[in-house]
Amino acid sequence: MNILHISDMHFGPRHWLGKTELLLEKLNSYKADIVINTGDSTTDGLESEYQAAGEFLNAIQCEHIVSIPGNHDKRNMRSADYFHQYIDDTDVIRPLNRDNCKKNYIFLDATTNGVRDHFTDINFLKKITIDDKSVLLICLDTNTLYSDKGFVDTEMLRTLSQAISETPHDKIMLLNHHSILDSDSDPLFNSRLVVEFVRKNNIEHVFCGHTHQLSLMKSTDLYHKHSFTQYKNGSLSSANTPNDTNMFLYYKNLGTEAMETHVVRVIIEGEGLRFEEEVIYNN
Repeated sequence: MNILHISDMHFGPRHWLGKTELLLEKLNSYKADIVINTGDSTTDGLESEYQAAGEFLNAIQCEHIVSIPGNHDKRNMRSADYFHQYIDDTDVIRPLNRDNCKKNYIFLDATTNGVRDHFTDINFLKKITIDDKSVLLICLDTNTLYSDKGFVDTEMLRTLSQAISETPHDKIMLLNHHSILDSDSDPLFNSRLVVEFVRKNNIEHVFCGHTHQLSLMKSTDLYHKHSFTQYKNGSLSSANTPNDTNMFLYYKNLGTEAMETHVVRVIIEGEGLRFEEEVIYNN
């Protein structure tokens, strides 16, 4: 199974000035079974930004493209509406017990005008068949409306765990915007709960973005005898990359002894782009 991983495109005022068509040509040169987009497709969650991000994603030549929201994508009261309209009209998973939810703004006031759905979290499952194997992607919304810091709702984790138990699968992976193993100035406040969620559901691969910095980390719980790898991508096309270049990741033969991680850096040179590719062998 081959996966193309992009993140943090930031369409809007923080989007880069590079040539989109050249970037798409490079992305489409990779043979990907799944494309993963781990959030911050927009800068301020505006409709025009969502529309531009959706057009870009639709130009990627892959049958299975899975996107999740980032903190910048939830800076607008209509963020959930725009996500469904331009990115993915997926059925979100609602909490088993609404009264147990503690996340700020997870429900908007029902009298709010112009909002289609008053539930703001975008948690969902995607089940994809690759080479006769079912792959279950858990899409966890670690973002809070109007905030850059991450927070996950315990009731939503409980609800997702039940949904996972009711969905047969061969492989399982987690997508969330904020890192659960390292931190930055706008961290996931209760990342420990997500680590426990990963262990409980026997997840071995976690994909994220958010910090615009590459990080490939493996965590091993010696007591519970469970390990997982976190793949944190940098920004694909943001003008704000003070510590690194723009980049994307390509995982070839994910989860096998023959696995390779390709780090592809994107450098703007005049009217063109230059790509620097580094291959990390995981065996």
